[in-house]
Amino acid sequence: MVSWTRIILTLFLALALWAIATMLARADIRILASPGGEVGSFLKLFEKVRASGERVVIDGPCLSACTLVLDVVPEDRICVTKRAVLGFHAARSVDRRGRFYAEPEASKLVLRAYPDPVRAWIERRGGLTSRLLLLRGRELKAIYPSCR
Repeated sequence: MVSWTRIILTLFLALALWAIATMLARADIRILASPGGEVGSFLKLFEKVRASGERVVIDGPCLSACTLVLDVVPEDRICVTKRAVLGFHAARSVDRRGRFYAEPEASKLVLRAYPDPVRAWIERRGGLTSRLLLLRGRELKAIYPSCR
């Protein structure tokens, strides 16, 4: 004869192990401070994050190319903390002498890639220029949820 206590205990243990495995599988990717960098490497990284199913927690400055996370990772998997800051500027390249030059067509592509509320916020501030636009605080939390 099978003991009901043993069956219930076994089911409870299995459920607890499943819950722990599920929590471990859903680890967060936390952006603490990113000054940006080369666009291609950020796109590759964020493609991997998107494929992983992990949530992105923006918990500090996410500037320049880092903001492409907003295009690649689904909106419902991005949240922000009170320390989150998004920094946007026009696309630019560097020549062989280390001088920056504007990339107007790339700036248009990048702007179109951002979600509508972010694009509208940028456009209300004059669009993407060489000046760094910082989205943070209440304005950022009006677009993305606070992390829990």
